[in-house]
Amino acid sequence: MIDLHYWPTPNGKKVTIVLEECELPYQIVACNIGRGDQFEQSFLNISPNNRMPALLDHEPLGGGEPLAVFESGAMMMYIAEKAGRFYPQEVRGRFEVNQWVIWQMANQGPKTGECGHFRRLEDQQGDQSYAIRRFTDEVNRLYGVLNNRLYDRPYLAGDEYSIADMICYPWTVGWEAQGQNIEEFKHFKRWFEELAQRPALRRGMAAGGDLAEDYAKLSPEEIERRRGILYNQRARPAPD
Repeated sequence: MIDLHYWPTPNGKKVTIVLEECELPYQIVACNIGRGDQFEQSFLNISPNNRMPALLDHEPLGGGEPLAVFESGAMMMYIAEKAGRFYPQEVRGRFEVNQWVIWQMANQGPKTGECGHFRRLEDQQGDQSYAIRRFTDEVNRLYGVLNNRLYDRPYLAGDEYSIADMICYPWTVGWEAQGQNIEEFKHFKRWFEELAQRPALRRGMAAGGDLAEDYAKLSPEEIERRRGILYNQRARPAPD
């Protein structure tokens, strides 16, 4: 059984998607990032970067003691390798997938996250126009990267659906809030709409949705206030 320390954000949903697609048993352990669960020592033991998701596999690949994995991209590689699905074994195919997993972690996720952050703030913390323009334009470029990639192939890594597609999808469902128009990206739109019909992907996207119901009722101002408090808690002394 896999314990998934999770909150229903795009980064969390990447991992529930691959778990559902691979049909592996797992249980969700709520990691309420609004409350600050990610700073608890019990969580730091498996995720030293203070970020969810993270997993603890009690029946790890290769056997032995329970295995902890943090960073969503690494988690997806681990899960797919354990299941023997959605992750090619031969070198060329595997590195086609790896490139897009790393692209998502280094580009799509961070830039889209910054775009959402500054678009939510608007002018509450001063003039945000430069940041909004910068990150909205960069996210637009990234949609173009996806669109160009999907011009002549059904999936990001080629002819087969893989974790490369699963890791990118959750960050695209908010395209309108990101200031984008997917009608401008017809190849991306085809991919996006096809993936949205996959039952396992839909289950992964819906997993743990009830966890965030109360948090979702908070105003943007209150969410940012809580985040500010949490950021100030980051500097903690290392254990002896």
